[in-house]
Amino acid sequence: MPATLRDVAAHANVSVRTVSNVVAGHPHVSDAMRRLVLGAIAELDYRPNPVARTLRTGRTGVLALVVPEIDVPYFAELAREIIDAASGLGYRVMIDQTGHDHDRERALLTGADRTMLFDGILFSPLVTRSELLEMHPTTAMPLVLLGEHEFDGRYDHVAIDNHQAAADATQHLVQTGRSKIAAIGAQPTQAFATPRQRGAGYLAALDEAGIGPRPEYLESAARYHRADGYAAAERLLDLADPPEAILCFSDLLAMGAMRAAADRGLRIPEDLAVAGIDDIEEGRYSRPSLTTVSLDTPFIAREAVSRIAARIDDPTAPAAEIVAPHAVLVRESTTASTPL
Repeated sequence: MPATLRDVAAHANVSVRTVSNVVAGHPHVSDAMRRLVLGAIAELDYRPNPVARTLRTGRTGVLALVVPEIDVPYFAELAREIIDAASGLGYRVMIDQTGHDHDRERALLTGADRTMLFDGILFSPLVTRSELLEMHPTTAMPLVLLGEHEFDGRYDHVAIDNHQAAADATQHLVQTGRSKIAAIGAQPTQAFATPRQRGAGYLAALDEAGIGPRPEYLESAARYHRADGYAAAERLLDLADPPEAILCFSDLLAMGAMRAAADRGLRIPEDLAVAGIDDIEEGRYSRPSLTTVSLDTPFIAREAVSRIAARIDDPTAPAAEIVAPHAVLVRESTTASTPL
C-alpha cells in the first residue's frame, strides 16, 4: 500500500501536523525539521493525495490564469513569470484562454462547475467594467484583474499606466525630430480600455509638443497581430502625406509595420521610425531592433500572485491597485546608431 502521512510521521518520529506543514510548504518549519521530514518522504516514496488535501482544507493549491491568447508573446511571457512566482508560494497554475470571446469570459468568471478546480483567478479579460461589476460579486472566488481596467475598489488590479506609457513613447518619437507621427492600434467600435488609454496618451503627447492631431494618422487594428500592423501601415504609407514615425500599441503590430515599410524599400529609422509597446523578446533581436515600452512583466507577475495569495487567505481584505513601472527602451528602429 502507498505510504500515508501517518507513516511518514512515524518514520521521522514527528507529529502528523509537522509532516503536513512540510508538505504544504509552510515557512515556519525549521530547516533541520524540514530536512528530516523530506528524508522520510523520500525513503517511503510518499506522494501527497491532492484530492484528500482538497477535502481536508477546501483548497486545491491551483490558480487559474486566464488570458485572451496564449500564443501572443506578451501573454506567453507573462504566463511563464506567473508560473515561477506561483511556484515560489506553493501554487500550481492552470492556463486557459478566451480567444477574445466575451461569452467564454463570462462563463469562466461565473461558471459554478469551475470553482472547485482552483483557489483563485488571475484574469486578463476584455470585458468592460460594467460587465465585470455584473459578473463577479465580491463574495465569489478570489479574483485579481490584470491589464487595463478602471479600478473601482472591488477587485485587486495589477496593470501599467497605459496612458503614460503611450505618451512617453510618443514623446520619444517627437524628440527624434519627427512631427508627422501616426499610431496603429485604435479600436473605435470596442470598449476595451487598452486601445482607448494608449490612444489618449498618444494624443496627449502630441498636444504637449504642439503637434495638432491628424485623424488619418490614427489607424485601427482589429487584433494586435503582425498582420494587422502590416495592413494598417500599408494604409498609412498610401496616404498622400505619409507619416515619418509610427507608434504601435503592441510590439506585434510594430513587427508588421516594419515589414510593410521594408517591402516598400523604406529604411528604418531613416525613412520611417517605428516604436512598440510590450518589450517582447522578438523585438530585441529583430533587424532593426525595436524601440519599445517595457512593461516589467516580472513585476506584474510577482504582484499579481502575491495579491491572489493574500486574497485567498483573507477574502475580506480591501482591494488594492498596483501600478507596474514602465520604461522606454530606445533601440535601432528609432535611432539607427543605438546598439541592441
